[in-house]
This record gives sequence, structure tokens and C-alpha cells, in this order.
Amino acid sequence: MILETVKKTIRRFNLFKKGDKILIACSGGADSVCLLHVLLELRKDWELELAVGHFNHKIRQESDEDEKFVEKIARKYSLPFYSLSKDVKLYAERRGINLEEAGRELRYNFLRKTIDKTGDARIATAHTMNDQAETVLMRLVRGSGSRGLAGIFPVVDGIIVRPLLRVERKEVEYYLSRKEIDYRVDKSNFDPVFLRNRIRMELLPYLLEKYEPGLVSSLGRTAEIISEEDAELEKIAYEKAQTLIRAEEADVSLDLVRLEKLSLALKRRVVRIFIRRLRRDIRDISFVDVEAVLQLGRGKEFHLEKDLVLKNEKGQLISREELLPVLKYEYLWMGNRILNIKEADLRFEARKFKKAVICKYDFDDKACVFLDWNKLAFPLTVRSRCPGDRYQPLGAPGRKKLKEAFREKGIPSQKRDRCPVFLSGDKIVWALGLPVSEHFIVTETTTDIFSINLKGKSTLQ
Repeated sequence: MILETVKKTIRRFNLFKKGDKILIACSGGADSVCLLHVLLELRKDWELELAVGHFNHKIRQESDEDEKFVEKIARKYSLPFYSLSKDVKLYAERRGINLEEAGRELRYNFLRKTIDKTGDARIATAHTMNDQAETVLMRLVRGSGSRGLAGIFPVVDGIIVRPLLRVERKEVEYYLSRKEIDYRVDKSNFDPVFLRNRIRMELLPYLLEKYEPGLVSSLGRTAEIISEEDAELEKIAYEKAQTLIRAEEADVSLDLVRLEKLSLALKRRVVRIFIRRLRRDIRDISFVDVEAVLQLGRGKEFHLEKDLVLKNEKGQLISREELLPVLKYEYLWMGNRILNIKEADLRFEARKFKKAVICKYDFDDKACVFLDWNKLAFPLTVRSRCPGDRYQPLGAPGRKKLKEAFREKGIPSQKRDRCPVFLSGDKIVWALGLPVSEHFIVTETTTDIFSINLKGKSTLQ
């Protein structure tokens, strides 16, 4: 039964085609182990090339055992296995986000980087219809719009696919039991501190028992309906936005006079599209924020963020950044103690260590970087940016201006002075928020590594 449901889901949403390469995101839990075995069953008929990816959150004592468990499954079926371990708690503290969000960001970053390196075409995750129902209930409780109530999408960016999205968890459990397949139990899924867990353990069972035994299925169907209708509205909104939003180099504006002629539903969507153009995403942008923009009178301003202001200037919605004082600073740093840049309110620490063959030296442009120790000349110069600064970013064919690199990364101009530039001699090694210099990267011949880490939270965007 579950195989037929998955086949129909694949065809219905065009999740993948015959001959595709698929990286299966497997935590070791029931859902992801089920997904792995289902795709193994479909592998021959669909001519699939499968691989397994596991992200070790390092949160629970059992995390390393989970990784070994998944690796054992991959080896049993001769599947390529990719894994990465990260300190999610530390990442969450640095970014000022909760553990769930931090884990999700790091996990998907790892999966996307893995398919970039391996050439896999899709990332398959094990979200089920129960996950869908829990998501819809959670967003309903929080007061979401149609985009939120559309829940979990079967396909994201044409890369991430959810073959089990029409499968209920009880079907997963039956499948694993019937085939006597082992899986791991994540105890954090029972921690009531998380809203999703409380919905899973308390609210959903209560509704199933007292009101509607088929609630999981009906919520899944509702999410699909809303998703399809939301997609049509969003398409119309983008068409309207094309005529209302004007971009000239770095300046973006929204025609509020013509916006007023649209329905309220489309107005809200166009405003959200405009905000996304300004800050690259609409995370943390609330219904209240959008309404405040719509009610903005001529000559009035609205502080969307502490350093981003929206202003109604003669019927045009424009953005301006709060002017911050120009920063000038310069330090010499051996890396043997904490570097405190008081002008930018930033602190860095460094560490030298031997390169380990088994490790992967991934880095976060906003938080840390790994460098080849033997290519560096100490002390490093750490200073604010200067006009004409150029360097060759990792993977770039040649040198480019720091100003251009900052713009490509979406870092506002008023924050760029707060991004320290690290130099070895007169060569730029790294600037906070940008890729490492191609000339100082860790390579196969590297023996000693020098890491630089931002202590605390980065707020570059």
C-alpha cells in the first residue's frame, strides 16, 4: 500500500524521473529509515542512483550512535554515505535563533552542499502526512496566512522532494514492523518544551479521539488545496509586482498609489514581495509589519528593522538605512588571544591545529573560516575596509572589489564598515561575511590549520 501511495505522489508532483540521482536525508528515525527502504524498493524500476546523507546535531548523547547506525545501513546496501557533525547549540547562540531553526539551517546547508559536490539531482526528506498535519495546526495556533497554512510543500526549489508526504505515520510504523526493520528513537521528539512536540503528543491525539479520527488525512488534503490556491494568488501578485516595483541599481521602490487599486489580499502579497527584494527573505516579517506598511501616510516612516526604515515619499515606498557613524580601526593580531574590536562590537578567537584527513573544513562566511597556517604572515592586520580593496574570493576566476562582493552577499552598505578585513601582509585573507580568499584555503598539501571564529551573534543582514 505504502509503495503505491509513494508512486502516485512521485507522479502527482513530478518529484523525480527515471535515472535521477537522489540523496536521502536519513536521521535514523522511523520516517527516514522507511523512506530509505521504500526508495530501495523503487530503485530498480525507476533506475535510481541513491546515496545517504546524515547530519549529526551533536545535541543528544546518542547522536554519534545514530550516525553509526545510518552509516551501517548505507554500507549494507552499498550506498554512498555522507555525513557532517556540527555544534548546533553554539551555532544557535551565534545566530541568536532557537535550536530547531539552527538544526534545520545547518542540516539543509549540509545536504545542499553535498549534492553540489556529488552531482546528485534531488534531496529526499521523510516528511509524512502527520508532519503536515502538525505543521498546519502549529501555524493555525500561531495565526498564519494561507502561505503558512499550505504547510510543507512536496517540492522546494526543484531540489528538495518529500515522497512520504501523503503517507500517515501509522503506515510507516506498519511497514517497518512487517519488514522487521530497525530504527532509532530520538528522545528530543518527546520534549514538551517544543510546540511541535506538544501538538504531536497532546493536541493532535485529543482531536483525533474526540472530534475527527480522519483528521490527519483531512488536514493533509486541506494543506494541498490551500497550497494550490496560494500558488495561483502568488503568481498574480508577482505579475502585479513587476509593474509596481522599480529597481535602479541599489535603489528599490514600490508605487503605493497604484498599489492602492489592488485588492487587500494582493496588496499584502506585493508588499511582502517588495520586502523580500530589500532583505532577501521575509523571515520574522509579521502580519503587523505588512499592515503598518499599507497604512503608512505620505511623509511617514516605519522602522522595519533597527537599521532599515521604509518611507512613503510622495506615494513611493522607499527604503533607507539608518546612518551609522563611519568606522575606522586597525589592529595587529597574532591569534594567540581574543581579538576585541570595540569599534564594531565584535570579538574573535583563533586556534591552530593539525589537519586531520577525516575532517571536512566547511566554514560559515558570517562566523568562521579555516586557513592554511603556512601561507600566513603574522601578525595579521585586522582593519575596517578601505576604498579600492580587492581580493580573489574562493572559487572566483579573478579578483573583485570588496564593495562588489558585499553587494552580492546582500550586506547593507551601512554594515560593511563593521565587517573586519583580515590581511596577511598586504593580501586580504578574509572579510567577515564574505568567502575566504582563494590564496589561503585549506588544500590537500595543508599540514597546519588556522581557524578564526566570531564569538557571539552576527547581524550582517
